[in-house]
Amino acid sequence: MRQATTTIRGHFLSISSTPDHVLRRLVQLYGGLALYGASSALLIRSGLGLEPWNVLHEGLAERTGLSIGVVLTLVGAAVLLLWIPLRQRPGLGTVSNVLVIGAAMDATLAVVPDAHDLAVRVSLMAAGIVLNGAATGLYIAARFGPGPRDGLMTGLNRRTGWSIRSVRTVVEITVVVTGFLLGGTVGVGTLLYAVSIGPLAQVFLRVFAVPSASDGSTVVATGQPRGAILRR
Repeated sequence: MRQATTTIRGHFLSISSTPDHVLRRLVQLYGGLALYGASSALLIRSGLGLEPWNVLHEGLAERTGLSIGVVLTLVGAAVLLLWIPLRQRPGLGTVSNVLVIGAAMDATLAVVPDAHDLAVRVSLMAAGIVLNGAATGLYIAARFGPGPRDGLMTGLNRRTGWSIRSVRTVVEITVVVTGFLLGGTVGVGTLLYAVSIGPLAQVFLRVFAVPSASDGSTVVATGQPRGAILRR
């Protein structure tokens, strides 16, 4: 079968991909992004705290009257515009991240009701965090480019010389505080997410790593985009 060489820009490896190989990666990409939105919706329904960026998204949704999924999409598009002065190049995964996650989140919120029983809320929080880790592993391992927020952090890392850890800490503290002041939910779920998403994503990156089409070896994304997502 004729192979087509696909170059993943940024800090991702170039690989030779058969059509079946590309199809698997596309399924992982869109499945991961949809699961990411759904898992975030579970955290919202738990009422026990959101991921840092979703604290901001929820706060903006409270102030604007828009759905949180629409706000997430608009913020993602705005962040993507910041890539221009940072000289970042978006990939298919970057653009898809902006379009898919918000829609999946709103769709899940439409079918999952609010939880009032504490045991149910804790279960939703735990499921949301674990599934978010799985979703992160799925879409990163597909190697179609980082999400807009992760690319923002790697771009700031290159332009400022700050470490990825420092850039991420400053950015996420800023969005959490801003979101909280706007009415976003900060709680035990926010803290548990912060300390567990890195290890969970590392595990699921290995689980969902896509073997190279050329030699069957397992290859996952390397370099700064991975660090932007996983290092805390």
